[in-house]
Amino acid sequence: MPISEPILSYYEKLKSLNIELPAVSAPVAAYVMYAQTGNTVYLSGHIAKKDGKPWVGQLGKNMTTEEGKQAARAVAVDLMATLQAACDGDLSRVKRIVKVMSLVNSTADFTEQHLVTNGASELLGEVFGEAGKHARSAFGVAQIPMGACVEIDLVAEVF
Repeated sequence: MPISEPILSYYEKLKSLNIELPAVSAPVAAYVMYAQTGNTVYLSGHIAKKDGKPWVGQLGKNMTTEEGKQAARAVAVDLMATLQAACDGDLSRVKRIVKVMSLVNSTADFTEQHLVTNGASELLGEVFGEAGKHARSAFGVAQIPMGACVEIDLVAEVF
């Protein structure tokens, strides 16, 4: 039998990436941060934050693709915190990440929304492994609430 790498728990993987999940943000309008039906959890859109404040910017105007990718990665960290809350504090209940939808605040001629969104997708893959591989959409939009550069929502299947 071949020797395989030990499987790390989602929490061990987060720790190895030096990621500590933050407290879950409170909604800023008339919605909830997540809703569950059956084994499917829908997370509301989370905006990019930097130092606890909206990460303001527009791709193609005053932000680079790499900066946008880092913002999307930061959103993924916040999404995982909310997903943990939806799983009663236990991320091991996540069966798989099903779908990610990303809105990128960008100029009309910016066409790298998919590369920006990789910041979130790659991190989800690092943490959840095969269970982190998901369907995805990435859109360029004229504006996001509070001027944020990226907003992402997520759908997950849980045990």
